[in-house]
Amino acid sequence: MFDHIQPARDQAERIARLRLSRTPRVGPVNFAQLMRRFGSATRALDELPNLIRRNGGSLTPPDPARVEAEMTRGEAVGARLIVVGDADYPALLAQADAAPPVLWALGPLKISRQCVAIVGARNASAAGQKMAQMLAHDLGQHGFQIASGLARGIDSRAHEMSLATGSIAVLGGGIDDIYPPENADLYERLRADGLILSESPAGHRAQAQDFPRRNRIISGLSLATIVVEAELRSGSLITARLAAEQNREVFAVPGSPLDPRCRGTNDLLRQGANLCESADDVLRVLEAQMGVEAPQTPYQPYPSPGADLEAEIARAARTLLGLISDTPTHRDDLLRLCDASTFIGLAALSELEISGRTQQSGGFYTRSAMQA
Repeated sequence: MFDHIQPARDQAERIARLRLSRTPRVGPVNFAQLMRRFGSATRALDELPNLIRRNGGSLTPPDPARVEAEMTRGEAVGARLIVVGDADYPALLAQADAAPPVLWALGPLKISRQCVAIVGARNASAAGQKMAQMLAHDLGQHGFQIASGLARGIDSRAHEMSLATGSIAVLGGGIDDIYPPENADLYERLRADGLILSESPAGHRAQAQDFPRRNRIISGLSLATIVVEAELRSGSLITARLAAEQNREVFAVPGSPLDPRCRGTNDLLRQGANLCESADDVLRVLEAQMGVEAPQTPYQPYPSPGADLEAEIARAARTLLGLISDTPTHRDDLLRLCDASTFIGLAALSELEISGRTQQSGGFYTRSAMQA
């Protein structure tokens, strides 16, 4: 999603990317649209008032002082800011839909393309924890970094056994939000020898809605996601689903049908996930991908900005606003009906959402409260 974004030309542009990412209703998808359209976050922020005004909406980007305060808090805990376009922004994550425009990072480890996620139950069995340890150790010995979520159970065991070979913890809260508290020592060891990542500002305490967002980073960093134990309704299955949507491999460790902690993994196998009984199962599947660059879709530059382009986007926005109702309609259907190029249609949809005239979930658009 972010393959087209160039490195920031200076620190001011990096700060502008942070500010744009923190602007209400500018999520990762709209961020990418604005960057492709205007070429820089600095210019996108300058143009936002015009976009909002012509769509009859209202929006106030965060005050620059608030962004400066976030920078100060992050640096105070020793973290560094990574913005999309930076050389150390994870390459695999940049290819994923809804990748975070900014990350806070703590620790010396550099992320490689050879990364595997290991996730599972917090109340993991002894057998499940032993399996997580074996997988993390053996994959680490074959050059893979291990990503997980610093939770109790499977996550903790995976981190502990991969510290020597490369361990990455993705947090739901800010970079300084140690949860659960009993993992404070593991957090410090990751800070010293591994890597801790968060897309949230330092000081943010994780809420329930933050964990699915965290999970799509874990899967997005990784060539494959392994689920060791999981109940039928669990965050680990969300991570597996996100991995599949990101076109990554999904593995599941089989377990007893009498253990509720294995029902989720057994169901993944029923749905076609790869069987995982050892690291060899993972290595066989990933062998063809190791050291092979994925083919890149040729980048198609956005049309040159100008009055004609802006007029086309404004016309498409008016058409789309008439098409969108209280009934959820998929983006692809709207783009076909609005009789505009994909570039123009996506820009218009982005404008309408940022302006608060529409809202979308999973690519389906409906009227917002102010439009209804």
